[in-house]
Amino acid sequence: MSGGFRMERDSLGQVLVPDGALYGAQTQRALENFPISGQRFPRGFIRAMGLVKQAAALTNAELGLLGQEPADAIAAAAAEVAEGKWDGEFVLDVYQTGSGTSTNMNANEVMARRAEELLASRGIRVHPNDHVNLGQSSNDVIPTVIHVAARTAMEEELLPALEALREALVEKARAFDHVVKSGRTHLMDATPVRLGQEFAGWARQVELGTARVRTGSLEMAELALGGTATGTGINTHPEFAARTIRRINAATGLEFREAADHLEAQGARDGAVAASGALNTVAVSLMKIADDIRWLASGPTSGIHEITLPAVQPGSSIMPGKVNPVLAEALMMVSARVMGNHTTITVAGSRGNLELNAMMPVLAVALLESITLLANGCRAFTNRCVVGIRANPERCRELLERNPSVATVLNPRIGYDQAVEVAKEAAREGVSVREVVLRRGLVPPEEVDRALDVRVMTEGGMP
Repeated sequence: MSGGFRMERDSLGQVLVPDGALYGAQTQRALENFPISGQRFPRGFIRAMGLVKQAAALTNAELGLLGQEPADAIAAAAAEVAEGKWDGEFVLDVYQTGSGTSTNMNANEVMARRAEELLASRGIRVHPNDHVNLGQSSNDVIPTVIHVAARTAMEEELLPALEALREALVEKARAFDHVVKSGRTHLMDATPVRLGQEFAGWARQVELGTARVRTGSLEMAELALGGTATGTGINTHPEFAARTIRRINAATGLEFREAADHLEAQGARDGAVAASGALNTVAVSLMKIADDIRWLASGPTSGIHEITLPAVQPGSSIMPGKVNPVLAEALMMVSARVMGNHTTITVAGSRGNLELNAMMPVLAVALLESITLLANGCRAFTNRCVVGIRANPERCRELLERNPSVATVLNPRIGYDQAVEVAKEAAREGVSVREVVLRRGLVPPEEVDRALDVRVMTEGGMP
């Protein structure tokens, strides 16, 4: 065929496909049908697709359903796909058929043609459906790939990033435990806390979030493989799924298992929605942590300024010397995107109509994006912000001295009503609670220091 194209045929007829492309007719049709976003499946999804197809080919040879030579060639082609050698051949838009059939066929065509290239001297033909897709359907392959890709990313990317953030926050909690400062509720002055206690609280949020992600990872452990078209397993060997999954486990180092009920595994995406729920909760935690740190660093002259963040870049194109909390803001935007993705995943998961979910591609991309954004956002925030945070003890002391809520500790001694008057007078006159207490003679001078020991106030109990 002249003009840089070749003629290929599928069940609908002839299609022109670019010369040199490994994909074929069905991919070309989908490419023409869905010029929607330009957004393609991410690397993690394509890697997982290669691992699944490689394991499937070797299993089919082991079961005697596929010749050893074509099986080995398909497995080699699939390994190249997993390694990223042919990412440019995965040309399809995310917004396509809701089953992801177009992308499954994209993979089948690429691997079939590449396998034929590897077998060129033998003259062996490899068919995308009959050989690469043997014992499979898009309807069980795509949910399987989603689970493999998402669980791998959670375990390899996100969990280590969360643990590094937790460790950095714990280290700051220890370093700042001696710094007593104003607590704040409703953004208003409240009883004293230690700066280390605030950091420890954030560290605990991350610790709990890590546990939630681990649970979310387990939600992805069941694989739909073996259900084929509708979950009944038509046209697949009874041992195909179990053997293939063992190979996937060996390749990933993770524990996957065949779905207990294949109709559930293909008709519903509840596991992915639950996993996304864990990611959403982590995003909520990170939004609070990043925003709290931004508030405490505000200033330096007209804000709180109880901590100083590392200066990583100039903050303004017009104001000289301005430095902004850019890493905190970046993490807050990551969190916002993950929250939005969770809405997409929730809606997509709810479209499990009868025996098949029909919004899997967008669910897959949103889920994988959330994992990657959280992992990368945490790493940047940890390395470029948290580890370099410095406390400003003098500023903490200055603000605490003027905090009228310190009077709370006097409630058991002088009663709530008198403590209110002390707090109001201190706030009205801009003086310390100590000064008002001494002026009014409410506590003997020799007992004032003990009565208003702000460190003791952060340790709970009765005065």
